[in-house]
Amino acid sequence: MTHDVTQRLRDGMARGVLSFPLTSLRDDGGLDLDSYRAYLTAQLATAPGVIAPGAVFPACGTGEFFSLDEDEYRAVVSATVEIADGRLPVVAGIGYGWAQALRFARIAEEAGADALLVLPHYLVGAPQDGLVEQLRRIAAGTSLPLIAYQRGQVAFTADSLRRIAEIPTVIGLKDGHSDLDRLQRLTLAAPDGFLFFNGAATAEIQARAYATVGVPAYSSAVHAFAPEIANAFFSALRDGDDAVVHKLLRDFYVPLVELRDQVPGYAVSLIKAAARLRGLPVGPVRAPLTDPTPTDLTDLEKILDNGLTAVEAPHHRPL
Repeated sequence: MTHDVTQRLRDGMARGVLSFPLTSLRDDGGLDLDSYRAYLTAQLATAPGVIAPGAVFPACGTGEFFSLDEDEYRAVVSATVEIADGRLPVVAGIGYGWAQALRFARIAEEAGADALLVLPHYLVGAPQDGLVEQLRRIAAGTSLPLIAYQRGQVAFTADSLRRIAEIPTVIGLKDGHSDLDRLQRLTLAAPDGFLFFNGAATAEIQARAYATVGVPAYSSAVHAFAPEIANAFFSALRDGDDAVVHKLLRDFYVPLVELRDQVPGYAVSLIKAAARLRGLPVGPVRAPLTDPTPTDLTDLEKILDNGLTAVEAPHHRPL
């Protein structure tokens, strides 16, 4: 099973971006599962000339994993597995301490997920031995393949990378630190076939830099609201079309990042707001996140319009 999932993910990473869908919520904060199903169906729809994502990662950072209870998590992962219908791998987020992570892991396994993304543990810093033991404990409690996510307080050394790669079901690493010196050391320490992908907050900004150290695959938050832009950038990068890459970076991605960096939590809040601007039924964010201010929303709409115009996509994306 682990080998098959690893190969499917490797093939998917070469084919398209990695999709991290939003979780649809009602105005009162409750889960809106019907809207999530409609939204995700549209996100994963394929047509001639459309690049399907390489994999879908429900209930992760962009999907507000940190605010979902176990019943909501089960509903989101189950719906994702049903809608994906075997067309692409489903990698569900899990997190907190290893004991709680295993509760989510078992739910994801029962729901039919193909693999798990182990989000950074809760709150405290930890030594390298503890980071390795965290993954060992999770691996011992689930048969699903694991992808470690280093970000925030989690940062593996090359020695720790070798140790976690020895765990039979740990198949890869998502990097959110953007420390290319460290990342190069990790890729050199990893065994052949170990998966790496760029998980920076807006990964396209650093996609070319990551590729220089052997990590061309990346996740795309933009795919959550504008797959047309995400796919156009991916195609241009793959094909060496520097003119399109530069235009999208200059006119869309850099302004989006500059707006994102103004307020904590906007890495999710702006993504949801952009989806709403396109008519997608994702609802608001949950506290402690906050939706964009009216001024920021106006700026976001201009940025989104620039990106959609650049790739000749409609502003509204009806389901």
